[in-house]
Amino acid sequence: MIERYTHPEMGHIWTLENEFRTMLQVEILACEAMNKLGIVPDDALKDIQTKADFRIERIKEIEAVTNHDIIAFLTNVAEYVGDASKYIHKGLTSSDVKDTALGVMMKQSADLLLSHLEKFHAVLKRRAAEHKHTIMIGRTHGIHAEPMTFGLKFALWMDETERNIERLKQARDFIAVGKLSGAVGTYSNIDPFIEEYVCEKLGIKAARLAPQVIQRDRHAAYFTALAVTAGTIERLCVELRHLQRTEVREVEEGFGKGQKGSSAMPHKKNPISAENMTGLSRLIRTNALAALENQALWHERDISHSSVERVIMPDSTILTDYVLHRLCRLLEGLRIMPENMARNMECSFGLYFSQRVLTALIETGIPRQEAYVMVQRTAMRGGEPRQPFPELIKADPEINSRLSEETFAGLFDPQFYLRHEGDILKRVFEE
Repeated sequence: MIERYTHPEMGHIWTLENEFRTMLQVEILACEAMNKLGIVPDDALKDIQTKADFRIERIKEIEAVTNHDIIAFLTNVAEYVGDASKYIHKGLTSSDVKDTALGVMMKQSADLLLSHLEKFHAVLKRRAAEHKHTIMIGRTHGIHAEPMTFGLKFALWMDETERNIERLKQARDFIAVGKLSGAVGTYSNIDPFIEEYVCEKLGIKAARLAPQVIQRDRHAAYFTALAVTAGTIERLCVELRHLQRTEVREVEEGFGKGQKGSSAMPHKKNPISAENMTGLSRLIRTNALAALENQALWHERDISHSSVERVIMPDSTILTDYVLHRLCRLLEGLRIMPENMARNMECSFGLYFSQRVLTALIETGIPRQEAYVMVQRTAMRGGEPRQPFPELIKADPEINSRLSEETFAGLFDPQFYLRHEGDILKRVFEE
């Protein structure tokens, strides 16, 4: 992943240093377990625990000859340990060590992402509460529908984020597993106790059954959870981009002192954060497809998944980490313009009251379809310049004759549409 999108904490997880350090931890713990079984002598274990180390550049030198990264790693470790190294990797296969280490690293990345999602959820909840009375027009198909509040938008995103949190927690449990069961998963040269011991010490579970590699449906679930989260992020960002259009301008991204929007047009303040995250979200979703393709391996394993994972594992987690950081900053600094929301509501001259009039006519005993035709006919009559919809209704003798003055007076209050908002927010906030 390029440095531009990499925060240090997540980036560290996917460094070669952390990967090999985690694999070394697996190997040392396996030796500890074998010591308890009487396989590794005490003095040999002490040497392994105190001397085992590696150097990235040396591993690369050896790999240039062996063309095998794990053998290169083990060779370098042996150079530090000496004679006791004969016990390291005893009964294990490369995938035992690499996949178990990978389970640890993916759990680390999941825990970090979950902490960011919780912060994101908190920002959404705060902003939903702030704008629970900020009235605006709701749009369907991009066209004015009926009034709502901006707080409800935040609450909707918050509710969706809660599901993303739950999906990622489940996916974390799927991938936080290890296996040390040998070449085809039969424990032919290793005691099952060693697997249980190592996984417990690492804070992950032992897979109930695995061939040479941990099954990739687990990883597919993880990247799918990230992809769905990215879908939420893109949906939110697309909404904010629409609301920032000049002719709408109901919200605006923060604009720092000295910031420039265009090299040619000094007036520009572009929705660059929302656009950036829209694009990165597409990458995260695309990587999920590659993870799904990794499920179908030959027999007990092949390495067709390995090259894919070297790319998508750091890229998807680093990108998700980045967009969550940036999205929180965007929402915290988002300028919201209630006056423009109020102005835009009136662009349709009150046509959003059409369902209120329709319902009132039905309640007088008119068949629904007949009432619909009457209201639609009047609504389409506005022309240019537009006339206020209440005036058109009042001027329509067929409609007005059926509505009492009292009924008519109560039809055109925007607050009518918000009467249940408190109950909705209470339901969302409490669950």
